[in-house]
Amino acid sequence: MALKVYTTSWCGPCRRLKSQLSREGIAYDEIDIESDPRAAAFVESVNGGNQVVPTVVLEDGTALTNPSVIRLKQLLSRAEA
Repeated sequence: MALKVYTTSWCGPCRRLKSQLSREGIAYDEIDIESDPRAAAFVESVNGGNQVVPTVVLEDGTALTNPSVIRLKQLLSRAEA
């Protein structure tokens, strides 16, 4: 399952999460909200009107704001069970 990770180029927490996901071997698609207005609007829609990144969307459509890699691993293992 590939996660969607909404980011910006300057976001420190985004860089950290992407690094952790890569280290854990978790596939993800990165979407830069600064270059994609529809992505920015989506992030705003799931974050009370704010552009908060990283915002991660699971395959089932669940959106998480600034989740830890530990939390993502838990959710992914439940989805695979």
